Amino acid sequence: MANRRSLKKQVNSIAGQLFCECLVYNLYVPGTDKEKADQLMGRILNLQNDFISRISHTESGNAKGFYKKFREDFNKQVEEVIDAMGKLDA
Repeated sequence: MANRRSLKKQVNSIAGQLFCECLVYNLYVPGTDKEKADQLMGRILNLQNDFISRISHTESGNAKGFYKKFREDFNKQVEEVIDAMGKLDA
């Protein structure tokens, strides 16, 4: 199990990469729905904030279960964002 600091860095890194990818897609891919891309970028920022705050408030006594659920939820949310990026065409 990673410590909280490295886990926060990983969440920030993944969210930053998703945001950057969405921004590049928004600016340089013709035919992109700009409104959907803006909403998706807001969703990515909310995802980052939510998961960083979850790391800061771990459950005492059940750390292993907490981090397992955290990983599952985070991976699910990231997959949903990636799928939404694929549907940004107007």
